[in-house]
Amino acid sequence: MLPKEKLDRINMLAKKAKGTGLTEQEAKEQSALRREYLETFRSSMFNTLKGVTIVDPNGNDVTPKKLKEVQKKNLH
Repeated sequence: MLPKEKLDRINMLAKKAKGTGLTEQEAKEQSALRREYLETFRSSMFNTLKGVTIVDPNGNDVTPKKLKEVQKKNLH
């Protein structure tokens, strides 16, 4: 998770972009912060999915093969 200060800065820049607009430097900063946020989010989501097993209503494991392979790699 990103530090609160960075999240606050992302939100402040978004609010300013909707209002008065951003300078070129602020736009670059916003882009970099958004990229960092998305990388952090994706990494967190991937780690969460590595621990998931999908079961259908009949109780059968229907976890996708690709996910099972990733889970097996993490056991060793």
